[in-house]
Amino acid sequence: MSPRAVLPLLFALAACQPSPNGDTGAPAATPPTPPVVPARDAVRDVKASMQRFLAARRFHARMQVEGARPMTGEMDYVAPDRYRIALPGGTQTVIGNVLYMQVNGRRTQVPLPPETLAPWRDPLAFQQAGQGLSAEHVGDDTIAGHPARRYRVRHDDPEAVAFDYWIGPAGLPLQLRHSGRDDEGRAYTVLLTYSRYDDPAISIDAPP
Repeated sequence: MSPRAVLPLLFALAACQPSPNGDTGAPAATPPTPPVVPARDAVRDVKASMQRFLAARRFHARMQVEGARPMTGEMDYVAPDRYRIALPGGTQTVIGNVLYMQVNGRRTQVPLPPETLAPWRDPLAFQQAGQGLSAEHVGDDTIAGHPARRYRVRHDDPEAVAFDYWIGPAGLPLQLRHSGRDDEGRAYTVLLTYSRYDDPAISIDAPP
């Protein structure tokens, strides 16, 4: 079923029945006041979604960058610290703080700072944003066949940034889109899509 736009208020409708034979009888009762449903708490929704995302044990992600330096990549994640990242230059594997990469046909291991992969695990910088995060529910969409609520998210810490953020029926993110300019002033757009949450078929082992 296609998602419908969320309305800020729901109204109760009362039907009036005329009296038999046209007899009006006693004055009609005043219809009850329609109940007021508060607007969705967008910040609460986004924070709850990111908490679920950070607790996910497995997922698949796809990143597409458009702009002066276009690029497409895919990643599998297995908690707590295993990643398999497929980029145009080849597939790299991360186990803990070790990056397994292939250079000139030879497999090499190099240390990897923990914060290197932070954007994959915390794309909203949720853990740093704290009270500086704001959000607005801007409509409903369909992402990969799943109904999704779309939010506009902003925060100022560690830097001012804004995202479009789609949350699926299970409360987990399905898509994130961010547009901005790089250090040279060139426009870019990053689109992240997430799927296969807690899929036991996702397995990551250290390369032989």
